Amino acid sequence: MITLTSRLCSTLLLTLALVGSLAQANSQAGWREQLPQANLIGSGDFSWFGFSVYNAKLWSPVERVDFTQPFALELTYRRTISRDTLVDTSLDEIRRINGEPLDREQQNAWAQQMSQAFVDVKDGTRITGVFLPDAGCRFYVDGKLQHIIDDPEFARAFFSIWLDPQTRSPKLRAALLGLNP
Repeated sequence: MITLTSRLCSTLLLTLALVGSLAQANSQAGWREQLPQANLIGSGDFSWFGFSVYNAKLWSPVERVDFTQPFALELTYRRTISRDTLVDTSLDEIRRINGEPLDREQQNAWAQQMSQAFVDVKDGTRITGVFLPDAGCRFYVDGKLQHIIDDPEFARAFFSIWLDPQTRSPKLRAALLGLNP
């Protein structure tokens, strides 16, 4: 009886250890599950009035990144910024690049989605957005899935903030796309 109980306890402990290690590996996989073949295409820093705001990295399974293939944009923040500021700034940039106002319903829907996808950030917080053509995008905060947005129009508009030729930071765009010599 003691041997059977001992074996049962050993088996139970081994099973718990295995489940725990699988859960940890799963949580660490993060956005890479969506893009297992992704390589770093380019990176650069974004500063505003001389203050470092974030470091950006663009990851993709293909060298020439465009909106026909999935990619990931990873931002590692260097400042404390509220979620509301991130949402408002993103909407401002989407409107600026779009060249036309968004209708109120669409703007409200996108603001609500971004409020769920973003968090208040501080130095070191990492938000990674994964663009999925014809599907939308996923946002990860410090490697953990935060929110899924099933809206391809939003996804393209959002990532255009960095990748569109009308971006506010053409040097960062060039660095992300690997266009710098």
